[in-house]
Amino acid sequence: MPFEFQELDIPDVLLLHPKVFVDERGFFKEVYKSSDFFAAGIRKPFCQINHSLSKENTLRGLHYQKKPFAQAKLVRVLKGEIFDVAVDIRQGSPFYGKHVSVTLSAENHKMLFIPVGFAHGFLTLSAEAEVEYLSSDVYAPEHERGIVYNDPALNISWPLKNPVVSKKDSNSPILQQADNNFVYEK
Repeated sequence: MPFEFQELDIPDVLLLHPKVFVDERGFFKEVYKSSDFFAAGIRKPFCQINHSLSKENTLRGLHYQKKPFAQAKLVRVLKGEIFDVAVDIRQGSPFYGKHVSVTLSAENHKMLFIPVGFAHGFLTLSAEAEVEYLSSDVYAPEHERGIVYNDPALNISWPLKNPVVSKKDSNSPILQQADNNFVYEK
């Protein structure tokens, strides 16, 4: 299998370690293989791919889309390094309001699978970071929502005190006031 699927402290969020084949020419790796993802429990296919470029100290998030356009995401870094965060916002979840964080980089090749019902954000740690997101549903701006990145109830230890944040993200509500229609299902 070309992937190792590692459960994190919130078991529904997976850190993927792709098998990387390196030689004198460079490297090769598989990023997505439906049969392997299906076997690991990731059963909804991806239908949209997004690519962003962020400068150092940029914080994007915490973003999600409400149902019926809720998105699972597979996040990977093509260039640079990010501190990536997924927050469980499924009402009734034993992990509600908890988060996991990992460092993703072009060098470590790791990818983060974030299921539906989670808010996502990241902080750029390198001079620039190019991030690619595979999404399980299309972008639907009328369903796009956010949670402010520094909500004290989330207790996220961002590795930078004063990041560069968009006005829209800075004005997002705290989790308790967020417009959210996710309910935990076992």
